[in-house]
Amino acid sequence: MPSYKAPVEDTLFLLYDVLGFERHANLPGFSDASRDVVEAVLQETGKLAEEAFQPVNRIGDVQGCVRADDGSVAIPKGFKAAYDAFAEGGWIGLSADPEYGGQGLPHTLAAIVNEYVSSANMALAMYPGLTQGAIAALTLHGSDALKRTYLPKMIAGDWTGTMNLTEPHCGTDLGLIKTKAVPNGDGSYRITGTKIFISAGEHDLTENIVHLVLARIEGAPEGTKGISLFVVPKLLINDDGSLGDRNGVSCGSLEHKMGIHGNATCVMNYDGATGWLVGVEHRGLPAMFTMMNEARLGVGIQGLAQSEVAYQNAVAYAKDRLQGRALTGAQDAAKPADPIIVHPDVRRTLLSIKAFNEAARALILWTSLKGDVGHASDDAKDKQTGDDLMGLLTPVIKGVITDVGFDNTVKAQQMFGGHGYVAEWGMEQFVRDARIAMIYEGANGVQAMDLVGRKLGRDGGRAIMALFKEIDGFLAANAADEGMKPFLEPLKKARGDLQSATMWFMANAMAKPDNAGAGATDYMHLFGLVALGYMWAKIARAALDKTVDGTGDAAAMGVKLTTGRFFMERCLPETGARLAAISAGADAVMALPAEAF
Repeated sequence: MPSYKAPVEDTLFLLYDVLGFERHANLPGFSDASRDVVEAVLQETGKLAEEAFQPVNRIGDVQGCVRADDGSVAIPKGFKAAYDAFAEGGWIGLSADPEYGGQGLPHTLAAIVNEYVSSANMALAMYPGLTQGAIAALTLHGSDALKRTYLPKMIAGDWTGTMNLTEPHCGTDLGLIKTKAVPNGDGSYRITGTKIFISAGEHDLTENIVHLVLARIEGAPEGTKGISLFVVPKLLINDDGSLGDRNGVSCGSLEHKMGIHGNATCVMNYDGATGWLVGVEHRGLPAMFTMMNEARLGVGIQGLAQSEVAYQNAVAYAKDRLQGRALTGAQDAAKPADPIIVHPDVRRTLLSIKAFNEAARALILWTSLKGDVGHASDDAKDKQTGDDLMGLLTPVIKGVITDVGFDNTVKAQQMFGGHGYVAEWGMEQFVRDARIAMIYEGANGVQAMDLVGRKLGRDGGRAIMALFKEIDGFLAANAADEGMKPFLEPLKKARGDLQSATMWFMANAMAKPDNAGAGATDYMHLFGLVALGYMWAKIARAALDKTVDGTGDAAAMGVKLTTGRFFMERCLPETGARLAAISAGADAVMALPAEAF
């Protein structure tokens, strides 16, 4: 059976030694996040993930969710007890507004918590994760009345939240939405339509479910400009706050999926359900994108989470499984064979996952921290930087980390040979669960097009120019340090490849847009490699400093430096191949007529 150990020490190293979390202690939210508080958060949620979430992960996969004839859905055995423990600990509202019962701590800490519980049990972690996204959307766009009605219960975990976008005939192109909203004359609306692929759409974890639903008010403009957002509870709320009658929303069926069996993915039917407008009419997409961006970062975290838990189990197996002898001779003559960890290709595989995981965790935390500082600071430049980087890096984090995260679960499964293909070892579940992260919240090809088509040129390319400037500043500041040379030279080369690819798009995509479409995924991955390489350079700087001043364990810092050097030597050079593919343009991609496929 698989196991999981939350990487608390590595996370603390990244927060304090690499990213300087404590430097922001003067900002709102950060002032309450002293180091002892942060350590307590990580240790307690890590323990909860290991002891409550992980033991029921396999149960959830085998049992799945069950829909009864009345449309109710039962979640797997053990899920409710684990969820209740998470809710009672206040973890859902860790970064939520204290006015409504939240703790108001930086979102960066919530990102860490989400990684731990997603590694332990991705399907279960989705229930509170989606609720956090709904909380964010209502906090920013809901009226005071809606916030008073819904946020306290959602933050406490008494009610969960969902988002309802996709319909049978439309996914990415939300302008085709048919779900309609008709005013009731009392400020509420009647919502009618069908939504599909709704994660956590119906379940018995909590007494109420709060659906955020995109719909078109009668007479609204066609396309995305005519879409509004509504809050539609499963059970209506009485004036005194108690639960009232069942609303006109029901689960029509459950999807039978490849993975995340413990999460109820529903077809939701709205039959004149009562809903209330969130924000203003016809401006539903900007409000829903608050939740979608939260969700996309959360999905990136899921990619890391599955990569991490798969890696941990692959390493344990590689150290234990005896098979063959080392190429340089027997490592333990007393045993009939050596553990497979002695073999170079096994080490290459494991190191590629390890090097990715540590840099991906750093990138997620660095991005989250930039966003937190931007939201908390009164400095206009900090706010601009936070917003710019969050917008630029969200598609990269979602697309690259889930693509590579899935590949890593396959690599980890491969370490087990035939044992990895059978269910009892748990590796095939990690592969199946990780696969969805590449698809939902905007398929990764869409993320690549969002990066190239929207984010790259926004505000005259201000965000990517700021990123180039930051990387260049780091390269210049560390140029004289011989110990940093193995990290700086590959990073400089990769940064140059990214700039060349960016300039190539500028020169070739305006006149021929297919060039952008054909190169978008390669560009997203090139961008991701540079971002991960920059994180490894920052990690190396911190590891060298702690080695020199004696504040860090020399062996542990040596492991980080060696792992980082592996990434720079064996992973980062891929930017050259990505640049070559981008520069080839779209001619070969678009040359075949459709009937030739």
